[in-house]
Amino acid sequence: MGFSLKNRNIVIIGGTTGLGLSAAKAFLLNGAKVVVVGRNPDSVASAEKEFDAIAPGHGKAMAGDAIHPETAITAIDTCIDSFGSFHALYHVAGGSGRRFGDGPLHEVTDEGIDKTLDLNLKSLIFSNRAAVQSFLEQGIAGCVLNMGSVLGYSPSPRYFSTHIYAAAKAAIIGLTKSSAAYYADKNIRLNVIAPALVETPMAQRAAKDDAIQAFVKTKQPLDGGRIGCPEDLDGLAAYLLSEESRFVTGQVIAVDGGWTVSEGQF
Repeated sequence: MGFSLKNRNIVIIGGTTGLGLSAAKAFLLNGAKVVVVGRNPDSVASAEKEFDAIAPGHGKAMAGDAIHPETAITAIDTCIDSFGSFHALYHVAGGSGRRFGDGPLHEVTDEGIDKTLDLNLKSLIFSNRAAVQSFLEQGIAGCVLNMGSVLGYSPSPRYFSTHIYAAAKAAIIGLTKSSAAYYADKNIRLNVIAPALVETPMAQRAAKDDAIQAFVKTKQPLDGGRIGCPEDLDGLAAYLLSEESRFVTGQVIAVDGGWTVSEGQF
């Protein structure tokens, strides 16, 4: 990737599967030490084995639910206790609330609202708050990278009509930009990566739908027209968490295969 993460200690919320796990491994290969959090004990154990194979002693995995405020605090404390300091947070945790009742606004259920906002917005607020509090307490220039989505500003009404999810992802942009402005004079930076459709456990519905696949082929036309893969995000994430991006804050950068500049054909 070309961006050194040597001497960077990074916490990844949602780092034992999918995008977060891919990033954690890439960060370790580039010299970072990482602490990752995941909900599934099996994925936690599997992630730690992978980390030990890449960089023994430089990666830790712990079980925790991002929707609980203490989870991020515990992860950051673990990072400081294990590696001496904490420099950066990457919040990846989130997911679809479709099974709880997210969907078009006139069909959204009360449970869909609560569960989707808890999973995608409140959990991120908790982790961002804990990170900024730690940076201020340490008196260091830290950085936060948040996982957004192109659906927060570039909707797709036929195939991706989960409106509370979109609202949460739009709110992440507002939180990140306003916080970036407020803490800039402390050299605390916050940015957003906004992917389009990427191959993750959350994307299985779309990956198995022939109509969505045909749509994605023209909506994400780069590289032959395809769903993204987790590795497509890792280089940008490494840059935004490295010292090379020290003059970058409050930005929303799409990794979308051309989604936001393409019409897509039904």
